[in-house]
Amino acid sequence: MSWAAIPFLVVGAVLVLAGVAVLIHAFVHFVAEGAGTPAPVAPPEHLVIGGLYRYVRNPMYVGVLSAIIGQALLLGQFGLFWYAAVVFLAFFSFVRFHEEPALSRTFGTAYEKYRSAVPGWFPRVRPWNG
Repeated sequence: MSWAAIPFLVVGAVLVLAGVAVLIHAFVHFVAEGAGTPAPVAPPEHLVIGGLYRYVRNPMYVGVLSAIIGQALLLGQFGLFWYAAVVFLAFFSFVRFHEEPALSRTFGTAYEKYRSAVPGWFPRVRPWNG
């Protein structure tokens, strides 16, 4: 291993760890605040807008993508960037054509207000306090 690879390893490890931490935090918050799960068989009873959801609407997906990109850097498998792109397109399509309409039907204006204030994929600098 060359010294030039060390920054990639460090950034990759940080992204993997951060992605997993975000995923776990978002999932736990989703269950605690939403009184349900991300699984369609037990959907949330309440709109989840606290915790990391104050910064970005899709923290679980962002966490997974961060972990994949981190793995690409950590393992030196740059083909994983293509995999991350495909996963992003799948997530984006699912959110746009299934989740957002379902949340809009279920939570109405509360979701629309949240959706207009909090970005879906790139976190806000300051938390939303709506």
